[in-house]
Amino acid sequence: MQNLIFTTNLVAPVFLIVALGYFLRRIGMITDNFVKLSSKIVFSVSLPALIFIELSTIDLHRVFNLNLIIFIYAGTIISFLLIWLIAAPLVKKPKDRTVFVQGAFRGNFAVIGLALIFNLYGESGLGKASITLAFTIPLYNILSVIILTVPLRKEKQLKISDMLFEIVKNPLMLAVTAAVIFSSTGFEMPYILNKTGSYLASLALPLALLGIGGFMSFRDVKVGISKTLFSTLIKLVFIPFATTFIAYEIGFTGIDLGILFILFACPTAIASFIMAEAMGSNSKLAANILLVTTLGSVISITLGLFILKENGLI
Repeated sequence: MQNLIFTTNLVAPVFLIVALGYFLRRIGMITDNFVKLSSKIVFSVSLPALIFIELSTIDLHRVFNLNLIIFIYAGTIISFLLIWLIAAPLVKKPKDRTVFVQGAFRGNFAVIGLALIFNLYGESGLGKASITLAFTIPLYNILSVIILTVPLRKEKQLKISDMLFEIVKNPLMLAVTAAVIFSSTGFEMPYILNKTGSYLASLALPLALLGIGGFMSFRDVKVGISKTLFSTLIKLVFIPFATTFIAYEIGFTGIDLGILFILFACPTAIASFIMAEAMGSNSKLAANILLVTTLGSVISITLGLFILKENGLI
C-alpha cells in the first residue's frame, strides 16, 4: 500500500496540471493562442534553459551511460519497425497508417517524462534524463519524417539536408551543445545568469503541462476509435512492458531502469499531431491518439511504477 501511495503521489501532480490546463481552456481562461504561444516559449526558451542549467552544472562523464543510449536506440528502432509491420495490413489508408505508427512509438519524454523523473529522482535524475533526451530528439524526428513520407509516397519531397538542419537548429539540441561546451571549460556561471536561467527553467514543466491540457479536445474523439485504441494499447502497454522487461533481464536497474520505463511509457508527443497536420496526414486521428494516450498513461504509468517500486527495481 505504501508503494501504491508513493507512485500515485508521484504521477498525480503531473496529470492534475494537465487536467487544470484542460479545465482553464474549457472555461475560456486560456485560449488557443495562449496554448500556441506558451508552447513556443516552452520549447524555444524555458525548456532549453532547464536543460542547459541541468547539464552545465553536473559531471557529464558521471551521468552519461552509453549502454543506456544504445538500448534506447535499439528499443525505439525495433519498436518502430514492428509497429509499421503490424500496421501495414491492418490500417489500409496511408494517411491513417502514418499517424498510427507515429502515435504508437513517439513519446512525450521532453515534458511528461522529465516531470515524472524529477518527481521520482530529483535533480540527479533530471540531469541524466536531460542528456538522454538529447539523444532521443534526433531519433524521434528522423523516424517521424520517414513514417510520414514513405507510406504517402512523398520520398522526393524528403530532403536529408533539410531534415538534418531542422534537427541541428532545434532549441533543445542547441541547449545541450552549449551546456556540454560550457561544462567542459570548467568555468562557473555568474550568479545573475544562473539565477535568471533558473527562473526560466522553473517555468518549463508546469507551463508545458498546462499547454498539453489546453490542447486536448474530446470533440472528434470517435473518429477512428478502433485505430486510436489499438495505437494506444501498443504505446502504453506492449512497448513499455517489453522494453522494461528486456532491460531488466540484461542488467538495467535503479535510476536507469526507471528512466527507460518512463521514456517508453510516456504518452504520445504533441509534436506527432503538429507534424501529421503539416505533412498532410490524418491530424484528427493524431489528436485522438494524443488525447487517449495522455489519459490512459495516468493509469499505465502509475501501475508500472508501482510494480517496479514494489519489487525494488527502481
